[in-house]
Parts: sequence; structure tokens; C-alpha cells
Amino acid sequence: MRTLTVATIQHNSTVPDQKLNTEIGLRYIREAKMLGADIVLFPECWITAYAFPDIVETKLPQTEIENHPDFKAWYDAALDDNSSPIKEFQDIAKELSIGIVITSFTKGTKRPQNSAFVIDRSGAILLKYSKVHTCDFDAERMLESGTEFKVCDFDGVKIGIMICYDREYPESARILMLKGAEIILVPNDCGTMKPRLQALSTRAYENMVGIAMANPPGENAGCSCAFSPVIWDHNGKSVDNTILVADEMTEGIFIAKFDLDELRSYRGNEMMGNTFRKVHAYKDLLSDKVEEPFIRT
Repeated sequence: MRTLTVATIQHNSTVPDQKLNTEIGLRYIREAKMLGADIVLFPECWITAYAFPDIVETKLPQTEIENHPDFKAWYDAALDDNSSPIKEFQDIAKELSIGIVITSFTKGTKRPQNSAFVIDRSGAILLKYSKVHTCDFDAERMLESGTEFKVCDFDGVKIGIMICYDREYPESARILMLKGAEIILVPNDCGTMKPRLQALSTRAYENMVGIAMANPPGENAGCSCAFSPVIWDHNGKSVDNTILVADEMTEGIFIAKFDLDELRSYRGNEMMGNTFRKVHAYKDLLSDKVEEPFIRT
């Protein structure tokens, strides 16, 4: 049986101390290696912390916020592919021969982006994905959104990434599936997890992909999880597709093991995913028109 073992990290990195968060992350990776992980999945914005300067929380015009010294300092602290913390995660990936999905705020054109790097066992960056569905109703309105969903090949497994609010939109997982993703990894940082677990289970079912999500612990939070696409057995009887659901408060590593042989056999025979879609009826999905009751200011 061929498997992919994902170590989901359920830990809060709330302080924007890149050195500290990097040190903690490296310790988790060493522990995950001892637990037999193939790849380690961190929550959203691990290295930099998911933290915004106070100026972002104000109701000032966005251009005024963008020109404020505190905003500029926050942008300057965002990482790029050559930043030393990213290099440290690349180095440990090579040292331990392990995959890593590490996250941080990164430098966009004028504003930070919310990004994830997929690093392979040799320490190479396979892809950098920046969150497409930024939470524009909140502080993330001051981020620069990503423009595409990406898939890479890790150990012969097609891996896709979506970050937190991306998972609220079925199009995110659908596009990753259409690009060949077999397993989708989800760095996350939010609460009210019950409906979100249900949504991730559905994303796995409807796209015939495996899904794993890492979320920081906390009251009404935590619940790092993994779901299989397999929702019925060879006799047509429905089965629970839950691989893992952590509790809310426990801090640490939660292991999810995907049976790749079962996953691929299921994808090759069942009728979800991209089997019988009627794409000629989907043109409205490409419209950017927003009407009531969905208009927000």
C-alpha cells in the first residue's frame, strides 16, 4: 500500500517574531519526521504570524493606510523567496528528506500577500501560492490577492494549496482538481469550525480529492482535519470519509495518512470530479457582476 502521511501542526504563532516562529517550526518538523511524516503542513501565516498593524484596523482610506509608516514597516517585514527563514525551512527539508508547507506574509507589488511555500525533500521550492480569496470584509482588504491556483508534484503526488477563506468557495478546490490535484493542503487560521469541516468534507467528496487542513488551537478553533474522497465502498454502501478531526484546544502534531492506492482507484472509477460535468451551462460562473443581496461596501 502506497501512502502519503501528512503532519498537521495545530499551534498558535500569534507573535510576529520570525526568529521564534521559525525555531518552533523547525522543532515541529523534527518531531514530525520521527512520527513518519512525508510532508508537514503549517497553519496560515506561520513565520510572520497572522497579525496586522493597528493602522489596518482603522476606517481610513486605503491609500492613506498604505502610505502610513506602520504599514510600510509591516510590508518591509514580509518575506520573499530568498528570506532567511524560508532558507532555514529549505535546509531542514533537505537535511531530513521531508516535505514542508510553510506560510507567511510575503511581499507583493505594493502590499503584502498571504502565501504558502511547498518545499520538497531536496529543499527546493516547488511552488509559492498566494491566497486568492482574501477576506476583503476585514483587515485582509489591505492584502494583495493572488491571481491563480497552483498544483505541484511532490513524491509523485499532485498537491494543490488553498488558504483559509479560499475553502469557502467551491471554485477553489474545483480548479485545483481540474489542474490535476490529488490531495489539497489547507493552511488555516479561523474559528467556527463545524460548518467549515463539513465544507472541506464536501470539497473532498465532490472533487474526488484528499484534503488536509491545519488550524491553530483555541476555543471554537483548532479541529485540524483530513478527509478522504471515498464516500462509499465497493458494495455502494456509504462510509465516513473522515481521516482525522482534532479537538479544539490540543496543541501539537496530528497525523493524517492517505491511502494513495485506494484514492487513485476510487478516482479512476467513480462519477464525481470531472467525469460528467456539463460545462456549457456554466458561463455565469465567469461573470463578475454582483447584485443584491450580495453587494457589500
